[in-house]
Amino acid sequence: METKIFQKDQIQEAAAALRAGELVAFPTETVYGLGADATNETAVKRVYQAKGRPSDNPLIVHVASVAMVEQYAAEIPDKARQLMAQFWPGSLTIILKINPGALSKTVTGGLSTVAFRFPNSVPTLELIKEAGVPMVGPSANTSGKPSPTTAQHVYHDLKGKIFGILDDGPTQVGVESTVLDMSTNQPVILRPGAVTKADIESVVGSIDLNHHHVGKNETPKAPGMKYKHYAPNAQVYIVDPDDDWSAVMRWLQQQAFPVGVMAEQNILTGLQLPSNAEPFSLGNGINDASARLFDGLRHFDDEQNVKAIVTQAFPTSGLGLAYMNRLNKSAGGAHFIDALSREK
Repeated sequence: METKIFQKDQIQEAAAALRAGELVAFPTETVYGLGADATNETAVKRVYQAKGRPSDNPLIVHVASVAMVEQYAAEIPDKARQLMAQFWPGSLTIILKINPGALSKTVTGGLSTVAFRFPNSVPTLELIKEAGVPMVGPSANTSGKPSPTTAQHVYHDLKGKIFGILDDGPTQVGVESTVLDMSTNQPVILRPGAVTKADIESVVGSIDLNHHHVGKNETPKAPGMKYKHYAPNAQVYIVDPDDDWSAVMRWLQQQAFPVGVMAEQNILTGLQLPSNAEPFSLGNGINDASARLFDGLRHFDDEQNVKAIVTQAFPTSGLGLAYMNRLNKSAGGAHFIDALSREK
């Protein structure tokens, strides 16, 4: 299959492909998603196949209006409507109970709930409206790998496996949406994102952060809760705020292979990088770092000789909570101190 790159003036053609059961990747403000008609079970099954995604990992359903949610949700609590009014379109995904049989178990992972998202992307909203159906939309990458923030990332992973990609340039946020479970009495964030706990609490009051570990035989309510995610081929090590970067450079110099170094520009500028160091700038501040994290991990995936990547940590407040959530998963929880201890 030849994977076509659609431009924004070709949305009608992309929508026709979706209606015909084809897979079309689409841009959002967070990452690129892999779109299929959420009401077409055969098309949805092909999403799992294209990504190599476990079938018990539920899919987020992307909509272009609250009215589209109302077609499938059993109820929309008042607090959920308040959040929709405040943060939609935007990077907040809301889990709701759905009407029995409204969407197939292929979409829900067999659960009685579905995650809905109204993305802040004009081309994608036009695509959904033109297709006339909601779209499932997991990240448009090979399952477990860093999420795609450009159409080129999608093409790299899924060329020949999907019909097309709607290109709208690089994404702005760079980490996936916040997932908030509103199907229970006490709302809980299952995945942190750019819409923070404080943002949500300013609208609806106290909510919880998820600390539950999903068991082997348990179906997760949201993506990213159970399986390995965001991991490049090279081992990632987290450089914590109290780590000494000069010690990192000494360790790096002792390695017999190239090592990627991901940090803010001011840190990179101040380092004496050895010859085997390959720098990647995370820009300036947490907003830049979140937007560039997956791009950097993918950059080093293309550098086959790179066997390790040291990456700057940020405080776990605001957007930093989402950044560190993704970085911890990509590193498998490994920190720079772990790299040192392995060599003793």
